[in-house]
Amino acid sequence: MKYKYAVFDLDGTILDTLDDLADSTNAALAQYSFPARTVDEVRQFVGNGIKKLIERAVPQNADDEQTAGVFEYFKTHYKAHCKDKTKPYDGIPELLSALRQRGIKTAVVSNKADFAVKELIDDYFPGLFDFCAGEREGIRRKPAPDTVYEAMKALGADKGSAVYIGDSDVDIMTAKNSGIDCIGVSYGFRGRDFLIAHGAEVIADTVAQLSDMLLQE
Repeated sequence: MKYKYAVFDLDGTILDTLDDLADSTNAALAQYSFPARTVDEVRQFVGNGIKKLIERAVPQNADDEQTAGVFEYFKTHYKAHCKDKTKPYDGIPELLSALRQRGIKTAVVSNKADFAVKELIDDYFPGLFDFCAGEREGIRRKPAPDTVYEAMKALGADKGSAVYIGDSDVDIMTAKNSGIDCIGVSYGFRGRDFLIAHGAEVIADTVAQLSDMLLQE
């Protein structure tokens, strides 16, 4: 196998979380009578952590106190509703099982809140990851390489045998900053044209294509 270590993004890569993120965003906005956002708008807002999601979702005239209030409500709502509509992309559980069977170690590195990452991984992919981490206080989020380095240390990985898989420009930059290969996936929150425009050199349009790339001898 070309890769012995596979580090995955979460939202838009292994889990389709968009509807739950949009629902919690709009529930939080409604508390301040702010206008709702469409699912496609939320799709463009995600990728840099939930605080940035809320900063992008509130109206431009929202003050800091209102934005902070929306953020706190979002966290409470999302913690209670993060699994209402979320589901793995078709073929992802089978791919992860195949990676385990081949002895390839796996990790998740996300800008999603750490509590949500761990809960979702435990519920949807029990026993399929060797390491997972989300956004935490005091640790730079992606595209900084900090958490990828943490994952690679936990896996015992070397850069030449590791790959980062994600669906956004943030993921492309994360892989570059970490000094490891990157596979962009166009079936997630961004499309192929977007990924190419942001420097993606290898793109999987389907989970089946991703499987071929990761499991090829």
